[in-house]
Amino acid sequence: MDFIVDFVHWGIGIALAFVHGGIDLLGYWGIALMMAIESCNIPLPSELIMPYAGYMVQQGSMDFHLAAFAGAAGCVLGSLPSYWLGYYGGRPFLRKYGKWLLLSIHDLEQAEEWTKKYGDWTFFICRMLPVVRTFISLPAGVLKARFWPFITLTFLGSWVWCYGLVYVGVIFGENLAEFRHYWHKFDYAIAAILLGLGLWYVWHHAKNLMPESKTNSVVTPEKSE
Repeated sequence: MDFIVDFVHWGIGIALAFVHGGIDLLGYWGIALMMAIESCNIPLPSELIMPYAGYMVQQGSMDFHLAAFAGAAGCVLGSLPSYWLGYYGGRPFLRKYGKWLLLSIHDLEQAEEWTKKYGDWTFFICRMLPVVRTFISLPAGVLKARFWPFITLTFLGSWVWCYGLVYVGVIFGENLAEFRHYWHKFDYAIAAILLGLGLWYVWHHAKNLMPESKTNSVVTPEKSE
């Protein structure tokens, strides 16, 4: 168990060192850059990036609103490559390369169902959901979602998400001593939960990485007037 705790601590430490270094060096540009990396389907969680920005806000080094704006802008920039890859590559691209991004035809069908139900607002909603927010751009491109509504609602949904995480970071900074106490007191339980969530995420997506889906047609979302 000590090995697992040490491994989780090491992984979190590496990610935090990268986040801290990027934000400390580049400021708001660092926030935007790292949030763009997350939106390119690279596993750099916004749950580490934006709370640290919030901590910097609490320390007086950053502005609350500018930090959230930078995060949302980064999400939009990072979403563009995935959107265009999906738009021009389509289902064949997802079938051939999706496994490397832990994306499957099943994920595309799920995104399609949401888009049928909620229209363009799917991209606003998905940007406020953990995990889902990181992979919705590629299916949006495959489904030929209208570009400007996609960009606008991606920004707005990401802005809400970033505001929430910046606030978490502010609260963390105000109660840093207590958080450290609970981390050391329950480090085994916290490590087990984090490791379990990571394994669940990989398993949940990997089990759907099949060469073909049961259905072969993709319905393009209806364009609203």
